[in-house]
Amino acid sequence: MAGSRGLPDVDLVTARPRVVPSDALDERTRRAMRGLLDDAFAGEFSDDDWAHALGGSHVIVEAHGAIVAHGSVVPRILDAGGTALRAGYVEAVAVRPDRQRTGLGSTVLRVLGEVIVREFALGALSTGEWPFYERLAWERWQGEAWVRHADDRRERTPDDDDSLMILRTPRTPALDLRAALTCDWRAGDVW
Repeated sequence: MAGSRGLPDVDLVTARPRVVPSDALDERTRRAMRGLLDDAFAGEFSDDDWAHALGGSHVIVEAHGAIVAHGSVVPRILDAGGTALRAGYVEAVAVRPDRQRTGLGSTVLRVLGEVIVREFALGALSTGEWPFYERLAWERWQGEAWVRHADDRRERTPDDDDSLMILRTPRTPALDLRAALTCDWRAGDVW
């Protein structure tokens, strides 16, 4: 059966997500990923968002030579209530518009979660789609959001208070979800 854009439907049983480090991506794959992200975010995916998605590992699902789903996890240091943690920060999770609500996003998130559990003390992300992530063991952070600038000055980012979620790993210490969570500054959206 063909999808709305003429690609055959993705068989989720046989679709094999692959994990690829950013530095191993060829130019064709980078262009295809960026095209997917631009389509999935309806033109609201900025160059800063693209830069944030690079520098870690990518989960890519392909069907019939086209990338149909993507997500990345990049290393960041987060301060959770005074404890600095090496976190795997999830970026650029997207599914082709004609393949959304088919399980591909969940597949990508499960594999990203495996990468986080294997390599990091904590997973983190920013979203407004809490139920999607909660069913995959992500928890909403309840404390204040902050950013640390290069001069070590901290600044509140109250617009991010309700968007942060974490994924615990076997190396996650005891955390108070009501404590402050601080990230380092970066261009574009800091969270």
